[in-house]
Amino acid sequence: MKLEDYNGFCASLPAATHVVQWGGAHVWKVGGKVFAIGGHDREGQVFVTFKCSDMAFDVLKEQPGCRPAPYLASRGMKWIQRQTSQSVDDAALKDYLRESHRLVKLKLTRLARSELGLG
Repeated sequence: MKLEDYNGFCASLPAATHVVQWGGAHVWKVGGKVFAIGGHDREGQVFVTFKCSDMAFDVLKEQPGCRPAPYLASRGMKWIQRQTSQSVDDAALKDYLRESHRLVKLKLTRLARSELGLG
């Protein structure tokens, strides 16, 4: 997945907003809360970081091309960074991004979800 594809997909999710921060990372939020972070490493390889369930975290952290997300996972949060498509292809990544968006959305207050048109 190219960075443009990642940004285009995240933009298609309901009430998603985009900001470039933290040294050039493409950060996607819903209701002001981060659900995905994308960028590239020093070699230009695209990485995508996303929130996931406990079970998905336990499985994905052991898969080639994935790792617990730097900083976030070290603080006990269930975030994975996909570094290559070796175990998680682009279609699966989109599913994980949808789920990350859903997990973050569920943490918003009912009022916030209602104001964003997220029900």
